Amino acid sequence: MRLHGDSLPWQQLMEIAYGLLGISPAVFWQMTPPEWMAALTGWKRKHGFLPDKIGGINRADLRMLTLRFPDQCA
Repeated sequence: MRLHGDSLPWQQLMEIAYGLLGISPAVFWQMTPPEWMAALTGWKRKHGFLPDKIGGINRADLRMLTLRFPDQCA
């Protein structure tokens, strides 16, 4: 979901804010786009949709991923 550009998906943003995040309409309409993204990112991280660590991948993690998901040659 992108929060910049000419048109924003207001219906989708409100549904996520009110239904998923439990943000009241008053708070939602006072939020800035960076605040909205921080709230959504925090929810995703809390519920396991994002990793706990932030940053690049290390060699051990890369090796594990390449073993788990090898390239498919056609």
